[in-house]
Amino acid sequence: MAHRRLEFPMPASEAVVFDAFHYHHWRSRWDSLVSATHVLGGAPCPFVGAVTENTGAGALRGLSMRTQFVAYDRPRVAAAAMLGRSFPFTRWAASMQHRATGPGASLLIYTYTFDVGPAPLRWFIAPVVERIFNWQTRRRFARLQDFLASHADDVERWQQHQASARLA
Repeated sequence: MAHRRLEFPMPASEAVVFDAFHYHHWRSRWDSLVSATHVLGGAPCPFVGAVTENTGAGALRGLSMRTQFVAYDRPRVAAAAMLGRSFPFTRWAASMQHRATGPGASLLIYTYTFDVGPAPLRWFIAPVVERIFNWQTRRRFARLQDFLASHADDVERWQQHQASARLA
């Protein structure tokens, strides 16, 4: 079983980082790991109990994973677990925590756990999958950092527009 906690300093508040990840219209602009992601039922972002369909990008395009959110407390934490299986994963879960570190800055803490299979080949597959997953995760959140360095203001303006639309 692979289990790791990674920390990524972000050049935006925790609310901006949270929304840039979880609102799919923002995520599609920077995410290198998925080519398509959506909430079943059409919601613009996940919620506790929401099921999402995620299709890999690039060399991982053949990897598709269905997840269900078990926690979604904007802007602090979100967590999801895989439903069913998606080769090479037999079990997968991840959480993201967001903590303010200063004005316009935060820390994204990403924790993941997974098992791979088939069981007779786990000894061989597990280290390879873990190495690739760790590398792809670091690459993915570096792209989020880069996106936010130049677009955090866009996300903030969008958030303000969303808040005023809810009040109207």
